[in-house]
Amino acid sequence: MDELTLDEAMEELSSAEDFLEFFAVPFDQSVVHVNRLHILQRFHDYIAHNPPAEGSDEAAVRAHYRSFLERAYNDFVVSNSVQEKVFAVFKKAAGEAFVSLDSIQR
Repeated sequence: MDELTLDEAMEELSSAEDFLEFFAVPFDQSVVHVNRLHILQRFHDYIAHNPPAEGSDEAAVRAHYRSFLERAYNDFVVSNSVQEKVFAVFKKAAGEAFVSLDSIQR
């Protein structure tokens, strides 16, 4: 049986825990539980803006991905999803003012 390439193996991963375990990044389940989508999106963003060097071997690419996954996870260890503003809904909300209905009723 042939071994999977890194890309093929990553296609099999479906959860933040799967990625963290695959790349051997230690994690606290309570951090992942409330930030799983944010961690994966931040990881994706880091990779999209910092792709591996052209012609890198699989071990170098794996190390590159691991470093960005660890960084993405640690972003949420020291912060939270509202402060990090990973998704557009948080970015948009940061620039707009919230006015409650109670404050406009006469």
